Amino acid sequence: MKVIKIGGGCLKGVKNIELILDLVEGQGGGHVYVVSALHGVTDMLVQGLSLALDDESRISPLMGRLKNKHMLVARKLISKPEDLRRLSRDLSMALSNLERFYYGLSFTREITPRTRDMIASFGERLCVTLLVSILRGRGLRAASRWPEEIGLITDGRYGDATANLRRTAPNLQKALRPMLEQRMYLFIPGFYGVSDAGEITTFGRGGTDYSAAVVAVAIEADHLEIWKDVDGFMSADPKFVGDARLIPVLSYEEAAELAYFGAKILHPRTMEPARRRGMEIVIKNTLDPEAPGSTIKARGRRTAGAVKSVSHDTDVGLIKIHGSGVGARPGILAEITGRLSGNAINIKSVVTSQTCITLLLARDDVEAGLRLLKSLTPKPFRRLEQVENVALVCIVGEGLYQHKGIAARCFTAVADSSVNVEMISFGPSEVALYFLVRRQDLDKALKAIHGSFFNSKASD
Repeated sequence: MKVIKIGGGCLKGVKNIELILDLVEGQGGGHVYVVSALHGVTDMLVQGLSLALDDESRISPLMGRLKNKHMLVARKLISKPEDLRRLSRDLSMALSNLERFYYGLSFTREITPRTRDMIASFGERLCVTLLVSILRGRGLRAASRWPEEIGLITDGRYGDATANLRRTAPNLQKALRPMLEQRMYLFIPGFYGVSDAGEITTFGRGGTDYSAAVVAVAIEADHLEIWKDVDGFMSADPKFVGDARLIPVLSYEEAAELAYFGAKILHPRTMEPARRRGMEIVIKNTLDPEAPGSTIKARGRRTAGAVKSVSHDTDVGLIKIHGSGVGARPGILAEITGRLSGNAINIKSVVTSQTCITLLLARDDVEAGLRLLKSLTPKPFRRLEQVENVALVCIVGEGLYQHKGIAARCFTAVADSSVNVEMISFGPSEVALYFLVRRQDLDKALKAIHGSFFNSKASD
């Protein structure tokens, strides 16, 4: 028995969805499918928050567009009129509940974290309703269960919840195992769980990967499969590096670092529950299901040159905090980081010197971070500097720090391509080294590093 996560990128267009359901049918019953929203639906739901605040007359048309998006697929893949009518009623009922939340925030003029999470979670539920209906139309014993029904318990934190595995595991085993023993096709919406108070709390954007790992560990599945529209983790982004290679085996640490620093393959937290049980995660390409994909396990496979992949992230910016002794005086760093983290701004990295503290943030957080730091009184710094035209480059591999000359080889390749390095951090991880370059130099830097480690005789 395995848990299979179906990503939104696979649920784009009727042909892709039909392909996915053919693959599901080919797996046979007795597995759990944790499902994302149809491609683009979560964006529609989030945009609906602003629509509802601006003009409540736009709420009803949004509900119509959401229903039409799902029924368009259904009309192509469900043949019996009575099955279509049943699905239409189920979707209308769900959308009626969603509509009430939109009208509620339109009346209160306030988007609370609770309301945001509740609304954002509807995409996965609508998708599960659609897929189960199509499979039933094929004569398969398909069923759905919501996280709030089966007891997928979280810590109650809106927008970035963490599952309570100790309490969730017995709930899910009790609720799901009897159905799996009957060889049913079992579908669960990903992306969210429920707090002790019964409130919907989401795991953050892309969190269906994480929720699938939670389900897999909770029910003691054989392994977790992640169905994507790509082959798996690569030695670089093929959009930048044409000869990038598939990475067949990675460790949990390597996968987590690559996911955190730009590789859009997995949610970075997916490895957390899997590591607790030593469960393998297998990434499969639905467009090429016989391809080997990437396998993530407790221990990866070390390569001769140590480096497995060079990743990147352009969604970053810097705040530089200048002042005499700011990096050395006790309490200043704690005050600065406390102000940001207390306002839900994640700090990706901190580099300090005697006269400057440099914070690496998501690009969208830089402006808010500046406002928060400017509000500190008394100001513990002389001036603030904002730097946005940067990109992060990360090299990842087990044994990175045991191999002599890795950093020198990396930075020599970058320098030889006439690229300046803006900031370097070895960080706490033993499998990653990262640094910043100007965004316009990213392409040259990636090609140079990949060429040095993967296209030379020394890397063979």
